[in-house]
Amino acid sequence: MSKNFDVVVIGGGPGGYIAAIRAAQLGFSTACVDEWKNEKGGPAPGGTCTNVGCIPSKALLQSSEHYDHASHAFAEHGIEVKGLSLNLAQMLGRKNTVVKQNNDGILYLFKKNKVTFFHGRGAFVKGDANGYEIKVSGAAEESITGKHIIVATGSNARALPGAAFDENLILSNTGALAITEVPKKLGVIGAGVIGLEMGSVWRRLGSEVTVLEALPTFLGAVDEQIAKEAHKLLVKQGLSINLGVKIGDIKAGKKDVAVTYVDDKGTEHKAVFDKLIVSIGRTPNTTGLNAETIGLKLDERGFIAVDGDCKTNLPNVWAVGDVVRGPMLAHKAEEEGVAVAERIAGQHGHVNFNTIPWVIYTSPEIAWVGKTEQQLKADGIAYKAGTFPFLANGRARALGDTSGMVKFLADAKTDEILGVHIVGPVASELISEAVVAMEFRASAEDIARICHAHPSLSEATKEAALAVDKRALNF
Repeated sequence: MSKNFDVVVIGGGPGGYIAAIRAAQLGFSTACVDEWKNEKGGPAPGGTCTNVGCIPSKALLQSSEHYDHASHAFAEHGIEVKGLSLNLAQMLGRKNTVVKQNNDGILYLFKKNKVTFFHGRGAFVKGDANGYEIKVSGAAEESITGKHIIVATGSNARALPGAAFDENLILSNTGALAITEVPKKLGVIGAGVIGLEMGSVWRRLGSEVTVLEALPTFLGAVDEQIAKEAHKLLVKQGLSINLGVKIGDIKAGKKDVAVTYVDDKGTEHKAVFDKLIVSIGRTPNTTGLNAETIGLKLDERGFIAVDGDCKTNLPNVWAVGDVVRGPMLAHKAEEEGVAVAERIAGQHGHVNFNTIPWVIYTSPEIAWVGKTEQQLKADGIAYKAGTFPFLANGRARALGDTSGMVKFLADAKTDEILGVHIVGPVASELISEAVVAMEFRASAEDIARICHAHPSLSEATKEAALAVDKRALNF
């Protein structure tokens, strides 16, 4: 006999579990179906983000940065380290512990909010506006019915043709987070977020890292001035970044991977790597959902087709996160999940794509929100720009990390903030002030006139806002 719920969420990643919690808070009987398993076969909700994405990558980035500092930066602070060694098993173990803590935290939140959790894979069986039957395939098969269905099944790593992931030599983000021995030579195809973050982790731990990027420009979605600064700093650290590359044959041997490629000058190269990380984007995960069974429409790229409110072509069926259009970001999925739960309740859910922040957790970090300078030029929008380097920031000097800058872009007439771009220490935290300001349609002068604590890195934000009007005080 099928168990009935007001809302059934398929997928327990950031979009799914947050949608389920918000729906339960609004008084709906709610279920969440998720099939992720931990090493012991138990439930591991949190999706790609928690299990093989955002959370474990940040754990390894933090650990590897500590190691890098101990190797190279501590001496400047008068801290002498002798006999430094790397215990990679311990580092990976800590990462796994952090992941499990997050898994357990989500299960606790489900219990706290009275969300019924089903461990297994959810698939449509049949249904209409009166309710949809979902089959849960897990340790024991179950049937549940929901008046409203929220699909939040996420995405999968995209493989190169002829180079399937084996997670041993040819790695997706999953394998890149679980390398048990530091590779002497590491290849990375794709200079995007995952490629640069994973390349940074293993470079700090001792790998010789070569990044191969097909596009002729570095981080094309990032403000050009910020991207150039980031490129300079990452290359200085030791990442070999090759742009405009055409990948040829990829052949995995017993212990290494041979990659043939042509550089931007037309010269052919053959490189042999101990490991190869492929990070060329992600594809929506709809396999096994049985979308065709109920007539759920997908678009030409395989995403679930939705309107601006995340409604699909079927009544009472919604979709959020990586499986629909828009940026593949955990926090975007969360916002959509909350908004859909509130729309089901008759409220007006809010998601503003123009104020979704982006972050790349390299060192220095890269973060931005809003329009880039090249976008404003292409759109013919008159603007003013202001920048301030961390080199002139007292807190950055004390930290020992003065790389990068803050950049403001504001409307030439109204002074409204159109974009903020940061490359530098803890840019991921600094960008939040800009997001708040833009959500309230603040002007650059608004930020310039707000008192910021001294000494703090946030003063660089204030100074960049001042620089829009050519009145920075400390540079």
